[in-house]
Amino acid sequence: MPVRVAVSSPEQSLLEGYLKQLRLTTFIQNYAAFGQDAARENRSCEQYLLALAKQETAQRELNSQRQRIKGARFPVIKELADFDFSAVPQLNKQRLLELARGEYIAQVEPIILVGNPGLGKTHIAVGLGMAACRQRERVRFYNAASLVNELILAQEETRLEKFIATALRHRLIVLDELGFIPFSAVGAQLVFQFVSALYERVAIIITTNLKFADWPQIFGDERLTLALLDRLTHRAHIIEFVGESYRFRQRMQREQGEG
Repeated sequence: MPVRVAVSSPEQSLLEGYLKQLRLTTFIQNYAAFGQDAARENRSCEQYLLALAKQETAQRELNSQRQRIKGARFPVIKELADFDFSAVPQLNKQRLLELARGEYIAQVEPIILVGNPGLGKTHIAVGLGMAACRQRERVRFYNAASLVNELILAQEETRLEKFIATALRHRLIVLDELGFIPFSAVGAQLVFQFVSALYERVAIIITTNLKFADWPQIFGDERLTLALLDRLTHRAHIIEFVGESYRFRQRMQREQGEG
């Protein structure tokens, strides 16, 4: 049966009232235009409703993705597709694209991105986090130094347990720039407690500029560091970034151009 749309004003108001109660926002925005298209193209009622339902579903998924990305609190939005793999030729692009499919999250396997500053570790970490958001996973990004400050404050306000419980509701935690700033003894203990709570329960991505042998320098306690590494490296995907900093290369190119 072809669709014929000729909705009077009272009927239109009543219809939109029902659609609002059902929270079918995209239906409200599109039913008139879709109805006109359906009438012009002699589509059936089922085809008309199917088109509306598909649009509603697609818009809800897009809105949900936006909320997950916002909730992740990425410092910047970076996509794997925009990463210049030619600048870090030793990086295994195929392996990273496979990781982006999200199986490491289902298996609760850590990813550790290690290498000198300026090689795109944060870009890759955010790109993987963005991919996870699109796979309907709940993600949270932390800078390591900021996380320590939040953990210390939570402990002082006797809400550390609640803070960790909130973290455990995520499927992926990204911990960026581990190693840039040494931790205090309290900070080191709290990071250890935090990561231990996540172990085999929440997937974690860590970016660091330090080799594992140098981690005691930032944690200040060799036994604690070894225990932490034991948890983090168990079944971990360890990806090394080798090369010269993007920023250093760009600066040198500018200076050569100015010269």
